[in-house]
Amino acid sequence: MGRVKRAHGTHQDRLVKKLRLAGIANYDAANAYLEDHYLAVHNRRYARPAAEAADYHRRRPTARPLNEVFWLEEERVVSADWVVSYNHRRLQLERQNRHWVPAKSRVLVRENEAGEVAIHYRGQRLRSHELKAASIALGEGRSLAPSPAPPSPILRRSLSPAPNHPWRKGFSVKARALFSGAA
Repeated sequence: MGRVKRAHGTHQDRLVKKLRLAGIANYDAANAYLEDHYLAVHNRRYARPAAEAADYHRRRPTARPLNEVFWLEEERVVSADWVVSYNHRRLQLERQNRHWVPAKSRVLVRENEAGEVAIHYRGQRLRSHELKAASIALGEGRSLAPSPAPPSPILRRSLSPAPNHPWRKGFSVKARALFSGAA
């Protein structure tokens, strides 16, 4: 176990007990106790000088990479009509000229703290828009708007070939015509 984890374990164990013994029950009193008493005693007891003076810590990242990191991510499957379901929402993918997503493929749906949702496919962010509430399904396949009636079957008239069509002639008639023309 690393030093930081050990230190956190020490604080979680000892600090809670010391706060309880001191009768501290609110944040302001706890912060004052930390600054005035606990941290000074803890550092005197456990602090050690650094082995080397060089600081190998990296600089804090800028706000942009941090905004790219703090997203909730879930993998979803694209339906046949390019709709992705996420968190009781239906997101319609927009057709794009170079980056299209085949149906049944897996996409990454990302949501940040502000509630912005982004859909990514193979590292590319896809444009999408949320479908209206009337088209969102409820429970067991029911929807707010009634589904349209199935289309009536197409009435086809019987198309039969003309009486002199080659299909109506038998094989022997076709063969005689073929061989007689070749001779």
